[in-house]
Amino acid sequence: MHLHKHLALAALPATLHPALAQKVVDLAGDGWTVSSKALNISVPGKLPSQVHLDLFAGKAIGKFLYCLAPKTHVQTNPQSHRYHGLNDFNQRWICNNNWTYTSHPLHNLSTKAKSSWLVFNGLDTFTTIEVCGQIVGTTDNQFRQYTFDISGALKSCKGDPTLDLNFGSAPEIANAIASDPSSEKWPYGPQQIYEFPNRWYIRKEQSDFGWDWGPAFAPAGPWRDAYLVQFENEESIYVLNTDLDIFRKGQINHVAPDQTQPWVVNASIDFLGSLPKKPSMTIEIKDVESGKILKSGPLESISVSGGAISGSITIDADAPNLWWPTGLGKQNLYDATISVQDSKHHSLADVTKRTGFRTIFLNRLNITEDQLAQGIAPGANWHFEVNGQEFYAKGSNFIPPDAFWPRVTEEKMQRLFNAVVEGNQNMLRVWASGAYLPDFIYDIADEQGVLLWSEFQFSDALYPSDDKFLENVAAEVSYNVRRLNHHPSLALWAGGNELESLELPIVKGAAPDKYAFYVGEYEKLFISLILPLVYENSRSIPYMPSSTNNGFLYVNLSAPVPMAERYDNTTAGHYYSDTDHYNYDSSVAFDFGSYPVGRFANEFGYHSMPSLQSWQQAIDPEDLHFNSSTVVLRNHHYPPGTTDTHNLRNSSKGMGEMTMAVERYYPIPHKKDSVQQFSAWCHATQLFQADMYKSEIIFYRRGSGMPERQLGSLYWQLEDIWQAPTWAGIEYDGRWKVLHYVARDIYQPIIVSPFWNYTSGDLSVYVTSDLWETARGTVNFTWVDLTGKPIPGNAGTPQSRQFTVGGLNTTKVYEANTAKLSIPDKTDAVLVLSLIAHGRMPNSESVSTFVHREKVTTVFPNKLSLVDPKLELSHDSSSNTFTVEAKGGVSLYTWLDYPAGVVGYFDDNAFTLVPGEKKTVRFTVQKDETGGKWAQGVTVQSLWDQTTD
Repeated sequence: MHLHKHLALAALPATLHPALAQKVVDLAGDGWTVSSKALNISVPGKLPSQVHLDLFAGKAIGKFLYCLAPKTHVQTNPQSHRYHGLNDFNQRWICNNNWTYTSHPLHNLSTKAKSSWLVFNGLDTFTTIEVCGQIVGTTDNQFRQYTFDISGALKSCKGDPTLDLNFGSAPEIANAIASDPSSEKWPYGPQQIYEFPNRWYIRKEQSDFGWDWGPAFAPAGPWRDAYLVQFENEESIYVLNTDLDIFRKGQINHVAPDQTQPWVVNASIDFLGSLPKKPSMTIEIKDVESGKILKSGPLESISVSGGAISGSITIDADAPNLWWPTGLGKQNLYDATISVQDSKHHSLADVTKRTGFRTIFLNRLNITEDQLAQGIAPGANWHFEVNGQEFYAKGSNFIPPDAFWPRVTEEKMQRLFNAVVEGNQNMLRVWASGAYLPDFIYDIADEQGVLLWSEFQFSDALYPSDDKFLENVAAEVSYNVRRLNHHPSLALWAGGNELESLELPIVKGAAPDKYAFYVGEYEKLFISLILPLVYENSRSIPYMPSSTNNGFLYVNLSAPVPMAERYDNTTAGHYYSDTDHYNYDSSVAFDFGSYPVGRFANEFGYHSMPSLQSWQQAIDPEDLHFNSSTVVLRNHHYPPGTTDTHNLRNSSKGMGEMTMAVERYYPIPHKKDSVQQFSAWCHATQLFQADMYKSEIIFYRRGSGMPERQLGSLYWQLEDIWQAPTWAGIEYDGRWKVLHYVARDIYQPIIVSPFWNYTSGDLSVYVTSDLWETARGTVNFTWVDLTGKPIPGNAGTPQSRQFTVGGLNTTKVYEANTAKLSIPDKTDAVLVLSLIAHGRMPNSESVSTFVHREKVTTVFPNKLSLVDPKLELSHDSSSNTFTVEAKGGVSLYTWLDYPAGVVGYFDDNAFTLVPGEKKTVRFTVQKDETGGKWAQGVTVQSLWDQTTD
């Protein structure tokens, strides 16, 4: 506990035996001051926090902007939001200066302390720490835990001690390192610069220096919690970190575990202080739901080494209830309480971690003879297996949810993960070059059943390989692997993003004579250093060096380079890799032949605008038009590659890509009201984005039954870091774009998918299933014109087709050439596909019914002869449902929208509605600031409404 007003009273209650007492002072709270001598600024501060947050809270940002930057387009309103307008440009004076956090005097410290320590769980990034004016330590890594012995410094204090955290400017320090003649240089072009340069020299969140979907604030400050620990006894410890590793006996990270083997539980505790002779450890593992004790007793093979005490225990193979990802079974969780005791069985420390029993394996092994016999193409696997079962990974990529981590709340993340599960997603790729997620996000993922493919914080660059850099990274890797290892949602550690698929090929093309050297430098960091650290601290989590790769040739843990990556050692007609695909030529957006064929799709997408409601949170009313300079400059696709704050040329390219995509395929909005015209254009870009992702995802999902045996689709990206044009499916405040609704629909367990070749006219219809057992059902085919009238003879198409589809498989249920069908007018025809199927969900004993609906048109939407569907909307306040009916024609892309002030989602949206049907949808409220009045502002529109006032 702590008091927010004064640090002096922030003593945590002692939980140890009186003879082993310690005092822990939580340094969190608002008893701090943030200052800059150079700028003559001083405001109240907090911990955890960052400088921008405290300057904003202290109303200093607006007050000081104009006098410091009179030639910029500034926001002088002290209440203006940090994301407002062009503040990401105008506030760069903040990150270009040094700042100091100073504590209030620390009262009531122990007078009996034998030793005193500072513990920091996150300082961003370059810090000099002083106690009573005496330097006690420095930091240079945002992602590490630091401890400093301040016993001597406290003795020199006159009166109550104070603490100073002096933060240097990360951009300036990165530039200084780059200017050092001894620093490694990369003259061959692989280093991706978004805004601030030289990010690869420092261990700070790489996207803080800019990315193509976010701002470059480069914040500084004590971004995570901190403590002052005092020991009043020689034999006393304070827990710094806990590594709880649960795996099958004999399991090793890159080999499929034997599911018949017993479980091994390894517990290792990192500590400050001193242990007595002959310490012991006990463990109690209790089912969270039932309270039943699974295992209780002493740990065996106790060892103490390097500030850590470790022990292990074995549990029968079938004793625990397994943890499964959402949709594949139940999320069974256990509380594991580990106790460290002295020789008299007095407790020195107790730690409880919520965990689960599951195995997770990334299968990159060669295709077997049995697989070849099943029709799988030769090469290597690339898919995940949980508890020995293959499954289809459905999801997206998770980026930092905010530019300022201290304001990422558990409440907001709970809403986001609710949206993930409601969106039928079972995996998120936690992208490199954000930050290692706090435990509470993994806790939420554990509870919700969302697997987290996690990456070390390296992306789109080559990195130094000098000893100092490697030593820094080693501490970062070990700390975070051990900290997060107990979470059953943790699915994978990857070394970094696009290193093998982008950076090394750039070097190979630019300087082939240097390629072997830079491959060696890459392997030194990502294979020779990081891989052994993962294996030493976890037997349960697989590791691969780069997010997109061709797998490995062999693993030899005794070799200097323990994993031999395949790189270019591939064979035509064989499949080895996961895929990373972007193509901003929208003319081929719906060309299935342009999509990569691989074993797993880990990243793909196209950008779109956020909604009008989101724009109104961040920009002024006069800027609410598509090509306003503020809107354009908040589009960081394409980034300037420099600190240029007027990137209109590059940003306009990204705006043009969205514009051309809409004009190619969708009706062009025509609204007299300028704000409504802006809103309609924003919505149109979202329609294109959603349809393109749908086209790609159904192609990948169909691949589960094709020779490539494709078993994963993770699109770019889940959520927004701010209000701007991005690839996100969920906007900054939690509002769902069209994309998230469409992805939710096509990530259902069984779907019907049309594949229309707009060049040849060929149409094929597939049913794809993610179940593990065979499912059976029927697909109904109904052709209507746009008034809703049936097309005579159903256009020569059968009314229905029965199907049987195998587990993790696909089957074709219909094919034809649309030129040979009896369609009187292609611009006035819609094929409605309706599926009903029966099958068993994984780990379920009962049979479930599955329904899915899809549409087909044989021209693109902008060529359709749209009619007014005459939509009628009604609301039932008792059930919080809305009913939509189309009375005048077919309603395409039927879109329910809600006003500002509320966050939530409809249980269906962007759907097709035929006259005579009523569609009732429920709205789930996640956050309401309107007192329930939001329901009065819900509207409905269709594609036809895009073109009318």
